[in-house]
Amino acid sequence: MKTTQKLSIKLLRFWKILGPGLITGSSDDDPSGIATYSQAGAAYGLSTLWTALITFPLMAAIQEMCARIGMVTSKGLAGTLRTHYSKPIMYLMLLFSFPAIVMNIGADIAGMGAVGNLLFPSFKATYFSIFFTVILLIMIIFLPYHKIASVLKYLCLVLLVYLAVPFLYKQDLMAVLKGTFIPTIKFDKNFINILVAILGTTISPYLFFWQATIEVEEMKKKKIVMVNKRMLHDMKQDVNFGMLFSNVVMFFIILTTGTVLFKGGINQIDTVEQAAQALKPLAGEFAYILFAIGVIGTGLLAIPVLCGSLSYIFTETFGWRDGLDKKFLQAKTFYTIIAISLFLGLMMHYLGLSPIKALIYSAILYGLTAPVLIAIILHISNNKTIMGEHTNGRRSNILGFLTLILMTATAVLLIYIQFSH
Repeated sequence: MKTTQKLSIKLLRFWKILGPGLITGSSDDDPSGIATYSQAGAAYGLSTLWTALITFPLMAAIQEMCARIGMVTSKGLAGTLRTHYSKPIMYLMLLFSFPAIVMNIGADIAGMGAVGNLLFPSFKATYFSIFFTVILLIMIIFLPYHKIASVLKYLCLVLLVYLAVPFLYKQDLMAVLKGTFIPTIKFDKNFINILVAILGTTISPYLFFWQATIEVEEMKKKKIVMVNKRMLHDMKQDVNFGMLFSNVVMFFIILTTGTVLFKGGINQIDTVEQAAQALKPLAGEFAYILFAIGVIGTGLLAIPVLCGSLSYIFTETFGWRDGLDKKFLQAKTFYTIIAISLFLGLMMHYLGLSPIKALIYSAILYGLTAPVLIAIILHISNNKTIMGEHTNGRRSNILGFLTLILMTATAVLLIYIQFSH
């Protein structure tokens, strides 16, 4: 009994440690991310499974740097840039981040609406999109930060459905191991596009901004002024677990679609709802329902992170009052930007911009801007003037520079392929 009690206490403490890192990692598996991973699985089977393994330590290292920057400076990434770097760098980040994040929000809202329509065909997809947008806006504006954080934390559990889906049908273990541990790279335009999209949606710039600012919000909530080693240790555990959870879910989505859709001859997936629908005749009603519920749950989790990060970028860049801990009248501009980003995302459907094109464009934009931001993050986290005694260790720098090289190489390769064909 004592052993069980000790284990329960340890698990409870670990659950309490989890917060910003888990939310950030889980929001990475948003409907547009699910669509990207589903496309990869449907088009190339299990040959992109290795990306889940490779990207985990890289994204964990970058997100840990961002979290540490937030904790040490008590500012978000944009706020730190504003204080210590030139304005053109900030405006450049804003210019690239705004369209990418809005398109991502639009793709997620459209994906949720379409999947809602699949579950309840008597209601149009647009009605579901409007319904989810209104619910999200009310939740973000009227719930205090600690309530939003709790809701987002428990929404992360929705992603567990993806871990169940592949076990509903037989797997080829050798093919899974080969796809995981032997990287496959095909030098054709479509494969490079999907590879950049996977990297762009996994190591996403908006997550860098969110991670730093949400750590600041957590410190405000707990009334913490000074950072100590125990806090940094807990933060690393949170970030590492969050990124591991994110990549395990990514792995299982590619595994599901790579096994069921690719083998079933369905190699072209243009939307999230198509991925869910395609599973129905091949894997049965249960797998289809689980996949669809997962899309709605992850949308409710990811969209507040997307529009929140965009609003933080704007308000910190121009020095406006911000914070999810504040009420609407205390930070009107902050919440107005959130409302506008949700509205623009919703309007994408009416402007005739396909959600799948939006998500590909946003993932590619992320892929192109990530190297610049990663270079800035590395510079900040090695700057003793800003970080004091909490600068990067050797391991962080090695993983950080490997991430920079990988993201730069794929961005260059993408540009080369686009212009050489």
